[in-house]
Amino acid sequence: MNQRLLHTPEGVRDIYGKEYARKLEVENRLHSLIASYGYEDIQTPTFEYFDVFSKEIGTIPSKELYKFFDKEGNTLALRPDFTPSMARCAAKYFMEETHPIRFTYKGNTYVNTSNLQGKLKEVTQMGAELIGDASVEADGEMIALVVESLKKAGLQEFQVSIGQVEYFKGLCQEAGLDEETEMDLRACISGKNFFAAAELLKERNVSDPYRETLLKVADLFNSMTSLNDAKKLVHNERSLAAIERLEKLDEVLRLYGVADYVSYDLGMLSKYNYYTGVIFKAYTYGVGNAIITGGRYNTLLARFGKDAPAVGFAIVIDDLMEALARQKAQIPTGETLQVEYTPGNASVFASALSKAMELRAQGKCVSLIAKEN
Repeated sequence: MNQRLLHTPEGVRDIYGKEYARKLEVENRLHSLIASYGYEDIQTPTFEYFDVFSKEIGTIPSKELYKFFDKEGNTLALRPDFTPSMARCAAKYFMEETHPIRFTYKGNTYVNTSNLQGKLKEVTQMGAELIGDASVEADGEMIALVVESLKKAGLQEFQVSIGQVEYFKGLCQEAGLDEETEMDLRACISGKNFFAAAELLKERNVSDPYRETLLKVADLFNSMTSLNDAKKLVHNERSLAAIERLEKLDEVLRLYGVADYVSYDLGMLSKYNYYTGVIFKAYTYGVGNAIITGGRYNTLLARFGKDAPAVGFAIVIDDLMEALARQKAQIPTGETLQVEYTPGNASVFASALSKAMELRAQGKCVSLIAKEN
């Protein structure tokens, strides 16, 4: 046999034994918590039409999608992200629904990136989507659920960073930036590449006062004081409304009792362009990436024919498991008992089988083990 076939391709891995048992235990904990908030399970296909994840939708770049063709010549893609699938599904099956819809899901996503830097191309995600509720209370429910989910999983130290896309968009509009410049600047700031952002604004001849203000956005984080400072930097209603929304959100999070886990970062922007308002990411030590990302996407469903606001989040289970391991969190997985028997001895096997069945009826895990002669 070709020995190469015994190994997995770059960016994917096998998970088995105790490691997989711990992963399932964490997934069960998270699912139980999310369901307790009234979220119902939904399963969408692993692959969809390419247009569901196209540039116009606002998800990851086309070059990072796994694309292929069906027999009819349609271009299909493995899902890189659940949110467009959730929007498509809600538009198809709940077009006339006016009451809020709550979905929860679990499955794998696929991103064909060549710059791995330790990242997997296939990861498991679990998340929740609240569709049809535009209120700040809905935003608060999502962020509170993020905090409670991480605590339920076993993390002790983490932080949820909250931003607001509308503040940035309002500032760009006030500065007179065209769409291309806004998108390029957004990419620089979301990647925390502030030198590139400064160079971009200079190249595009953005006037000094606005250039300075746009670069200051990167420093507006970590406290409610920064939100007050942010108000003083702008003079447009769009950005001011975004700050007011965050202030109301902070009040809701205090009612949930999770405000101590939260900070504010107006320089935080997402690579997903479908986000329209509040966005958030959860970080913990031991993992460089955000283990949870989410936000509000009020215009995405309209692309599938249903004009409805929505907010949601996705937990990257693989990154969460890495964080739990690095923080030495204890995740009990249960014990498998062993009952031995002698092969070829019918009466001994019958006795061992009877004992195993009795233990299994009590909810215990039991393996029948043949003793070597």
